[in-house]
Amino acid sequence: MIAYSVAERTREIGIRMAMGAQADDVVRLILKQGTVLISIGLAFGLAASFALTRVISSFLFGVSATDPVTFAAIALLLGLVALIACYIPARRATRVDPMVALRYE
Repeated sequence: MIAYSVAERTREIGIRMAMGAQADDVVRLILKQGTVLISIGLAFGLAASFALTRVISSFLFGVSATDPVTFAAIALLLGLVALIACYIPARRATRVDPMVALRYE
C-alpha cells in the first residue's frame, strides 16, 4: 500500500523536493504515514488476538494463550517488517529527480 501511495504521489514528492525539501524530510513524511497505519493494524490485531484466545489456545503447545512475551515479540517483529516495507519506497522516492517528477503525466 505504501509503495502504491508513493508511486501515485510522485508529482507531489517532486514538488516538495523542488521547493527545498531534503531527502530526510521526504523519508520522514512517508514513514510517519506508514507508522500510523502500522499502529492501527497492530492495535486491531492485538485486540482481535486477545479476543480469540480460546480459539488460539487449541493451537498452542507449551505457551499460554495470553503470554505477554509472545505477544510483544510478534508485535515487534511485524512492526519492524512493516517499517522496512515503508522505508524501501520512501528511499526510492528520494531518488526521484524533481524535474522528471514535475513532467510526470
